[in-house]
Amino acid sequence: MMRERLARMLRHLFCDQRTTRRAFSRESLARIEARVAAGENRHAGEIRVAIEDSLSLGRIWSGMQPRQRAVEIFTALRVWDTEANNGVLIYLLLADHAVEILADRAASRAIDEAQWREVSDGLVAACRRGEFAEGTLMAVDRIEEMLARAFPAGDHNPDELPNRPVLIDRRF
Repeated sequence: MMRERLARMLRHLFCDQRTTRRAFSRESLARIEARVAAGENRHAGEIRVAIEDSLSLGRIWSGMQPRQRAVEIFTALRVWDTEANNGVLIYLLLADHAVEILADRAASRAIDEAQWREVSDGLVAACRRGEFAEGTLMAVDRIEEMLARAFPAGDHNPDELPNRPVLIDRRF
């Protein structure tokens, strides 16, 4: 247990903003942003992509897991604060090669947990192959399809959340 915690601390210590820049170029972030924006024209949901290189050593020492951090980010980015409660967060924690997809109340009721897990597993596999941007684009596409079936765009379809992926600083 202690050995695993120390190994995780070292991974997080050596994973920093340079890691994020290697995994996600400016061009790939712009492609993800454009894909989110285009997809949101097809449905009434909202997608946020959050990428974090590593957690602080204090969070690691306290045993924080990627899911717990994703919940913090979901709240801080106000993904829950959409008119129809159908926001979705795609959270990547690069040091752990972890992916968490959190859906607000309406989206989680409308879309089966197995579908969210399938998208998450696909993105994890892509990240392990070093295909961070392409895997994220595939995850966005798949979630866009699911949201389009569950929440088709209507006449009133405001863009409630920013489409640009957010790069989370470990001090956030």
